Amino acid sequence: MPEGPSVRKFQLLTSPFVGQVVVKVGGSSRKINVNDLNALRLQDSQVHGKNLYLAFVAAEGPLGPTAEETVLQTEAASEASSPAQGGQEQVCAPQIHPQDKELQELQHSRSEVPDTAEGPGNWLRFHFGLFGSIRANEFSRANKANKRGDWKDPIPRLVLHFESGGFLVFYNCRMYWCSSPRTDPASDILSVEFHRGRALDALRAPDPICYTLLDQRYFSGLGNIIKNEILYLAKINPLTQGSLLALSDLEHLLDCAIQFSSDWLHSKLRGKRLHPQIYQKEQCPLGHAVMKGALGPSGGFKRLTWWCPQCQPALLQEQLPLSEGRK
Repeated sequence: MPEGPSVRKFQLLTSPFVGQVVVKVGGSSRKINVNDLNALRLQDSQVHGKNLYLAFVAAEGPLGPTAEETVLQTEAASEASSPAQGGQEQVCAPQIHPQDKELQELQHSRSEVPDTAEGPGNWLRFHFGLFGSIRANEFSRANKANKRGDWKDPIPRLVLHFESGGFLVFYNCRMYWCSSPRTDPASDILSVEFHRGRALDALRAPDPICYTLLDQRYFSGLGNIIKNEILYLAKINPLTQGSLLALSDLEHLLDCAIQFSSDWLHSKLRGKRLHPQIYQKEQCPLGHAVMKGALGPSGGFKRLTWWCPQCQPALLQEQLPLSEGRK
């Protein structure tokens, strides 16, 4: 399914339509009545992790403040009333390419609004499947024949035509109405409010590190591709228990997660494809044979994992520093 960087790009596609009225609807969704969206105004667009939220209000009603305006008002009030705080900062922001204005805007986007900042109207939540996507002002076309040899274009779940003449098309996604976005910016790896300390505490659990990285309570937006790539970059075996790793190793892994996610988003906004080093590969960049396995907690969902046994060797207790291993 699309991971955090992809959903952030989806939000960017919806942003130009905020404030516009829906004049025509379509789509194959049976989870919602798509006709309910007709004549509503798109009030706001938010993203958290792998979920996109769109707010709709009656067309004749006031738009009210957007989520971004609410954040700015809150920050201004906080700066005016709170003294400067000392000590170690717990929030870690992704490193952003400074020349990219749109990337900087995304880092401070409406995705970072807490539950209490909910605006008026109803919110439609989108959770995308394996090949889920959003297209603006175009439909997806088949690029190859299916198993029956037919060239059939993908069927959209939802199509929204707006008063400007433009339209949005949603593919392979689940939708349902909710009263407000369920967001926790501190767990979102692409949020400026991502809480590094909480993430490190989670990584220290005595569980295989590849299980913890997919826990959306602490790493919202981090998916299977990011998991595979950052474990290779950090040279950590996916089945190593987090509690056996040195703090410096966990810090480096977290740095890789933040930087890789930010770079992937940067590439998406430039229209460039991801070139993974280990994900779905038979050899690692150094030419070693890659192993593949379906890994996941007992009774839980198993995800395909690729790793290089030579670049990411299993960690033995005897190899640990005295402070981390046996004493």
